[in-house]
Formats: sequence, C-alpha cells, structure tokens
Amino acid sequence: MECGLAGTVMRFLPPVAALAEGDVRFDGDPQARSRPMSTVLSALRTLGAKIDGDALPFTVHGRGELPGGEVTIDASASSQFVSGLLLSGARCAQGLVVRHEGSQLPSLPHIEMTVDMLRAVGVVVDDFEANTWRVQPGPISGRNWVIEPDLSNAAPFLAAAAVTGGELHVPHWPARTTQAGDSIRAILQLMGCSVTLAESGLTVSGPDRLTGVDIDLHDVGELTPTVAALAVLADGPTRLRGIAHLRGHETDRLAALSTEITALGGRAEQTADGLQITPLPLRGSSRPWHAYADHRMATAGAIVGLAVPDVTVDDIATTDKTLPGFEAMWHAMLAGGRS
Repeated sequence: MECGLAGTVMRFLPPVAALAEGDVRFDGDPQARSRPMSTVLSALRTLGAKIDGDALPFTVHGRGELPGGEVTIDASASSQFVSGLLLSGARCAQGLVVRHEGSQLPSLPHIEMTVDMLRAVGVVVDDFEANTWRVQPGPISGRNWVIEPDLSNAAPFLAAAAVTGGELHVPHWPARTTQAGDSIRAILQLMGCSVTLAESGLTVSGPDRLTGVDIDLHDVGELTPTVAALAVLADGPTRLRGIAHLRGHETDRLAALSTEITALGGRAEQTADGLQITPLPLRGSSRPWHAYADHRMATAGAIVGLAVPDVTVDDIATTDKTLPGFEAMWHAMLAGGRS
C-alpha cells in the first residue's frame, strides 16, 4: 500500500488491513516515514492484530478477523487515530471501545463526523462519555450518498476573493454539515468579508482591507495555512492559537509558515501553541515560497502570491495529494472562468 503523504490513508487503512486475509505492507514518501504512527499500530496490537514496525514502512499480517475489545490511546497528536479505529470497529468480533487519555484532542469535529457517518449506515456508536467511544459489532448497511464538496479544499479559493477584494461563488455548499472546513465562513466574516450562504451555494466578497483576528483553530487546524496567508495581508496583528499539533503534520506547519512569511519580509513568530503574525510590507524575491511537500503550504503560497508580486511556489504539484488539477482550477478562477 503506497500512502504517499496521505496521513488519512496511513492511519485509516491499517485497521482494514488487519481484517483482510494475508500481509499488507504500508510505505510512503520519505517525509511520511517521520509521521507518528505508533499510536494506531500499538492500539491494533492490543486489539489482536499482528504488525511488524511502528512507523512507515510497516506490515500488517491480516488474518481475516480482529478480536477487538478495549484500548486506551493518546490521540492528542491527531484525531485520525480515533477515527481510523472507529471506522472498522463494527467488524471487530467483540466490537470496540476507544478511550483517549492525554492532552486535549485536536480536530474533534472530525471524530464527530466519523461517528455521524457510522450511525448513518446503521452502526451503533455510544459517545456519551467524554473521550470514550463504544462501537457495537454488527452489520454495516449500504446506502446512496450525496457527496458534499470538500470545504477545506475550497478555502484557498474563498481566500483568493478575500485578499483581492473580489467575489467568489462555490455551488452546492451544504446548509448543514459536519465538515470542520465549514468554519472558514465564520473566520472570513471575522476578517471583514461579506459571506452569504444561499440555496445555490456560498458567496464570499472581499473587503478593502482584511482585519486581524485572535482565534483558536484547535478544531480546524487544516485551515491554519489559509488563515495565516490572510493574516499577513491584514491591517492588524493576528494570533492563531490551539494548533501546536500542526508541528506533526506533513511538515512542521508552524515552523514552515514562520519561515516563509519571514522570507517575504513579514513577521510570524511561533508561540507555544500557534503563531503571532504582525503584518509588514511584503516583497517577493528570487527565492520561491517553499511547499515542503505539503498541499496546504502550497495553497497558502498561492494565496499570498495574489497580493505580493514575484511570489512563486516551488512545488504547486504537491496539491495533487488532495486536489488534483488545483493549478488549472486556480488559473481558471483568475481568468474568470468556471473551475
């Protein structure tokens, strides 16, 4: 199983592999090999799986079944550790109980979304006790799904309207959703944008000047690079809090954002749990904005490049990880076409 840089793949599929017949070997890009995996792999061993290794590359020796039971983990580095286990819990012979013990869980809305999806296909999940989830063994029903647009992937396009004072419409934006990316609407409003959600979709109009914010992004950490790109173009300082866990993503996103913003003449200082961004006049240079093989860093650079001349992203193709064709859609948006 080639995971590339996809944390979701490397954390959601090992429980599935444990239920398969035969060996499944997981590997990924060099950067992925440094990402934490021992939490989910140790949990699977506790639940009865046989696994060689504690990080990429590792091998799951599938035996067609997984006994299941109870497991306690520290998921403070990623909500994916909980979601990955819950998604396969109904196939465990004894069901599954997952308890989190550790510091505050990041991105809790993603776990809530996982629970909602499981219940929608008939899986019995009890999440009434704080930091504990119980999945009953049983069948998983088939159904027809209307797939919502990826709201986190839409955020850079909305940000383009915000930094240029333009307007952008995203069709089919859901009126109700469990996607954490929906929080971009409230964030854009705080920063001065006009945001309208109608039956036809979401429309964002950018202001003359963006406003700096003090905001906790703990539950929506994936929006941090986009919000940071907006913040360096605002008319006042911004403090982004609750995102220390981003140091363990595709790259250390806090260090990467600080480095790239500083290279353009801005000021982005790391704090214990986030970033303090003070807007200063920015300038492009022959040094490109580095993507660090991180799709969200690449799109952050594209946003800044709309307002700062001579900014180029060194590896925009890394956006293919979650949004193949991003570059063409970006150019179509700028040309006023449909993407």
